[in-house]
Amino acid sequence: MIRVSAVSYTNTLPFIYGLAHHPVKEEIQLTVDYPALCAQKLIDDEADIGLIPVASLLKLPEYHLVSDYCIGANGIVNSVYIFSNCPVEEIEFLQLDPESNTSNNLAFVLLKHYFKVNPVRLINAVDYGELKHPKTAFVQIGDRTFGKQNQYPYAYDLAQEWKNFTGLPFVFAAWVSNKKLPEKFVNAFNDALKHGLDNRKEVFKTMQMRANFDLEDYLLHKIDYPLDTQKREALALFLNYVKALS
Repeated sequence: MIRVSAVSYTNTLPFIYGLAHHPVKEEIQLTVDYPALCAQKLIDDEADIGLIPVASLLKLPEYHLVSDYCIGANGIVNSVYIFSNCPVEEIEFLQLDPESNTSNNLAFVLLKHYFKVNPVRLINAVDYGELKHPKTAFVQIGDRTFGKQNQYPYAYDLAQEWKNFTGLPFVFAAWVSNKKLPEKFVNAFNDALKHGLDNRKEVFKTMQMRANFDLEDYLLHKIDYPLDTQKREALALFLNYVKALS
């Protein structure tokens, strides 16, 4: 059995649906985890394939992109933010999201190279998300951000800010293996993911909709799933920026 770790966020539900409604389900053992754990499982060889935050590629001695699909965005994504008490140019303290290395690094890249600021980074802040200090902001991703855009004085959509900075889309997470897998399996796995994306309207029937967030628009239009040439270019550029941060 091929061990597969997928992200437990709403944006992954079409992939989960595809894997559950395709013959490849007989060949895999699927678990769902928060993004950082998906990456750690791949690093520790506790999974063979993971939908992992792309910054974690730099921690893998060997990796293979095994799918034509990803969790990406071409502009506004509506689920990856810096929420702030003040304009971004005035941020002095940035609380990091404990669930995603990639979005924290995206925030670092944008703050340094686009907004030209260098706030103090707060890891595992005990008051994470409370914004007690007037010059404090925090990174937050995924379902926890749904409907929050208007709850803070300032909300910066990091996919849109990356697009403003580079003119490119962004890849938040990609399907990656830590070893070479049989081509026949990879093709079947890819076909299963496509099946899920092609049946997103069926996925909606299995979901509990929200009054404060348009999930259909999110999965049909905001998350941009194909891992195309521009996204691969953006991924390479982002990884170069991340390497330069360290």
